[in-house]
Formats: sequence, C-alpha cells, structure tokens
Amino acid sequence: MRKIHTKRRLPPLGALTAFEVAARHQSFSRAAEELHMTHGAISRAVAQIEERIGVNLFIRRNRRVYLNAAGQRLLKTTTETLDALSNTVEEIHRHDKTSPFLTVSCEPSLAMRWLMPRLGDFREQYPELNIDLKMAGGAINLLSESCDIAIRRTDFGIPDDYRVTQFCSELAGPVCTQEYWHKHSQQDLNKAHWLHSRTRPEAWEEWKNTANFENVKPKNEQYFDHFFYALQAAQDNLGIAIGSTPLVSDDLEKQRLITPFGMQPTGYDYVILSLNDSNQDPRIQTFCDWLIQQKSEMQVIK
Repeated sequence: MRKIHTKRRLPPLGALTAFEVAARHQSFSRAAEELHMTHGAISRAVAQIEERIGVNLFIRRNRRVYLNAAGQRLLKTTTETLDALSNTVEEIHRHDKTSPFLTVSCEPSLAMRWLMPRLGDFREQYPELNIDLKMAGGAINLLSESCDIAIRRTDFGIPDDYRVTQFCSELAGPVCTQEYWHKHSQQDLNKAHWLHSRTRPEAWEEWKNTANFENVKPKNEQYFDHFFYALQAAQDNLGIAIGSTPLVSDDLEKQRLITPFGMQPTGYDYVILSLNDSNQDPRIQTFCDWLIQQKSEMQVIK
C-alpha cells in the first residue's frame, strides 16, 4: 500500500509571530515597534497568512485594524502554540548538559534554613552555572516538573529508575533558645510551650518514643502550617519545637538554638534524586559534589 503523506499548509513561523503580536495589540505599528520591524513588513506578513488561508483576519477601517472572528480564533491557537514551542525550546536548552542552568527542587524548610544560605558560596565557585531553585516536598516527577535534580527526605516511595545519592541522615530533638530553656520552661518539658508543625504532626510523639520520654506532656501547645515556621517560632522564644538536622545545624552551631536532650536518629535520610547518571552530566556532578562537601563541613550535634 502506498504511504500517503499530507503536507501541512502552514504559513511561515515568522509570519505567525508577526500576526500574533499585531493581533494582540490590534495595531500593526505597535507590533512593528515590539518586533523591531517596519509597518510594511508586519502588513506583508499578515497578508501572507490571509492569502494562504483565503480569509481576512482583520477588519481594516480608518487606518485602524480590528480582529474579526477568524482572527480571534487564529490568535488563540497561535498564542497557545507559540507558548508551547517556546517552553519546549527553553526546557531543552535548560536541561542540556551544556546549559548554564540547573533546575533544583528542594523541600522548602531545607531550602530556607540550609541550602539558600550556602548558594552564595556555590555562585562564587561556579559562576558559569545558575541554580534555578524550586521549593516543593514529597514525591516528584522530574520529567513533568522540568527538574534536573531533587533534594528530598525519604518519607515516600522513590521510583526505581531514579538515581539516588545519599546526602545525610536525619537527627531530631527538641530545640529552643537558651533563654527560653532556663527562664521560661525552667528546664522542664512539662512546663514548656510545645510548638508543632502541621506538615510533621507526629514529630513530638515520634521523638518521645525514641528518647523514652513517653510520660512528658506540654503545659500548652501551638500549631504552625509549616515546619520552618515552628522552627522560627522557637528561635523567637515562643517555645520548644522538634528540630532536625540539617535544618537546625547552623542554628545549633551558632548557638541561636540549643538541644537540651540531644538529637536522635529518625530513621529517615535526605537524598539527591536525578534521572541521569551524575557522571554523565557535569552540571549534576558539580552540584552533587558541592552539596556533599557542604555537608561534610556541617557540625553534627547529637
């Protein structure tokens, strides 16, 4: 059977681009300014499309142009198509091994309290590689979310086709300021104001069971929507929160927070997820090596 190939009778991409801008402004002159073209070039591009499809797209009246129904229909499809094409080209460019961008997805609390304070060091060491940081937690589809790597806590199932690089093990325990521990709680958890996070609602119970403190109870309690809010509240003398490393490592090292009972392993790790073998993508290899180096310099307090 003979194969039948249907040739697409599409106007040139340049003409469609000129039409989209002219239609958006409903002005050939403003389109010419935006595209750095002449008024005549815009007019010829639109006429080329109209000739190709055999339908007028604008109503021309008193040296003004107005989109008609056909023009409105073509504008909608052209805008969607050009946006999709632009996004695809940008994604290909960003995720190519030679791209100057690396898109990193990181859990918000880890990003705000540990990663972001260190990104200035990365920029100084590798000024040619730009980190596009996205904050999100939990399961991730690296392809559909257009991310090169993700830094995650291992509290969800990880797909078998992901490359997993160990970052660090998590430790957790009560944290507060030294002032709060001595002045407000009088060194007694039963007299303390306990701070909770709705994103980790079982953190206190898990620590109590691990550290054999099952019988302690708070004087009163307060809940926050995110983990980093609870940690910030502890730093602001509002009470005691369950903090975890590496999120509070800097705070403990600089004595902005203390951990009166030490830190206990939670059984979870932080890992770096990627689709590509980092050895095959120098951008991923560079960033992973830098992350591991930063972790090795982190003070561990148990």
